[in-house]
Amino acid sequence: MRIVESEAGSLIRVSARVPGLSPWRFLRWAGGESRGFWARGDRWLAHSGSVLTLEPPFRSRERGDDRFESVRRTSLSLRDDSPTLGGFEDSELPSPRFFGGFSFGDGHDPSGVWSGFPAARFVLPALEVRGKPEGVRIILQELYRSQSSASPAERRKALETRLAGIVHELGEEEGREGGVQRSPLAAFPFGPPEAVNGNGWGPWRAAVDAVLRAVSEGQVSKVVLARTLDVPLESGASPLQVLERLYLENHASHVFLFEPVPGAAFLGAAPETVATLEGSSFEATAVAGSAPAGTSEEDAREQGQRLLASEKDRREHAVTTREMLRCLSPLMEELKADAEPHVLRLPGIQHLETRVHGTVRSGEHVLSLLAAVHPTPAVCGLPREEALRLIQEVEPFERGWYAGPVGWFDLEGDGIFAPALRSAVHGDGRWRLFAGAGLVEGSRPDAEWEETGMKFDPVLRALGVGVR
Repeated sequence: MRIVESEAGSLIRVSARVPGLSPWRFLRWAGGESRGFWARGDRWLAHSGSVLTLEPPFRSRERGDDRFESVRRTSLSLRDDSPTLGGFEDSELPSPRFFGGFSFGDGHDPSGVWSGFPAARFVLPALEVRGKPEGVRIILQELYRSQSSASPAERRKALETRLAGIVHELGEEEGREGGVQRSPLAAFPFGPPEAVNGNGWGPWRAAVDAVLRAVSEGQVSKVVLARTLDVPLESGASPLQVLERLYLENHASHVFLFEPVPGAAFLGAAPETVATLEGSSFEATAVAGSAPAGTSEEDAREQGQRLLASEKDRREHAVTTREMLRCLSPLMEELKADAEPHVLRLPGIQHLETRVHGTVRSGEHVLSLLAAVHPTPAVCGLPREEALRLIQEVEPFERGWYAGPVGWFDLEGDGIFAPALRSAVHGDGRWRLFAGAGLVEGSRPDAEWEETGMKFDPVLRALGVGVR
């Protein structure tokens, strides 16, 4: 594991409340820096800059590596060897957080459209803003080294002065915005969306047929196959503009942005979590099986009832839930799942969802839970290794961070991660969108094509395209 940009030191943190600060104002102000965003509902986190960046060294597809354990071990060594300075910590602040994610596969090559996104990347940001209904708090932090000419108290005072200046600048930024609210769905100029890399209907049908043959021969019970859609914009929509629109329409999802360098961005709106850990309490959701959202409230209810009654969708969902329980059980004191799935209604689509919750064994870390469960049948298939082989064989593109776990963890081992679904990567003047569908016995190429089309919709609408 490489620790990029800085040597270890002791962390000094200062904070201030900033009434009325929006994530968009902060992220616009932070333009030119590494930026990120994480939100669900009315709670959000935004960050910029980097005190520390953790990246594993690149490994070839043949060698592979345990990225989850490497990041976990490095973060724990930072906690143990470089403790936060006693007496200089804001008692209202929780443990420092690292934000980032992992690629879908451990053999990921961070090149092309995925430049800037290695197999794993996490930042301890220089600035973090935490927003919730009770208020907004901004945190400024830096590493203090013992060889510094200034004392810890002097460095803390300097940080307080700097933070006061940042708060003042953000107030001026608010004044320049003038309270003008942009329409969330005003269209950007764009060229016609087009499938690329041979990922149109013909190749899709051939890939689905190949997977279904493997299903019928008993090689696999489920494979999640994905396709891409490229949207070339004539005048570029900034990642921040697209993110704001995505968040406005997808409050029930986990909305995220990772922008390691300006212009290279990955964002999405994931409907599920793969691991949430707070203390010893664990939660996740198994999501599989899909249906249209419906054109009216009555239609939505009918579609949801058909989904609950669908033998094919219930079978796909049960595979995902059982495998999650099997993988997680060795790490748990107690683990339970809902007796029956319920319908999760999102804009444009509905899913079957089952809640999984339990108590972890002493000493477990959210990253050790991820290592056990990723990739789940909801993003890969079952059996895992055979499904991975088929995906690599028939998908004509690099998944990169698509369907990999993204989120945050803190120095105590708590955190939350979602699979990077309903997502898109930005670069080279275009957006590349990703969407997948679970193939099981009874799946049809045309129905799965339509399902992936529905899953493109959140980012397409955020782009203002509105077509698929």
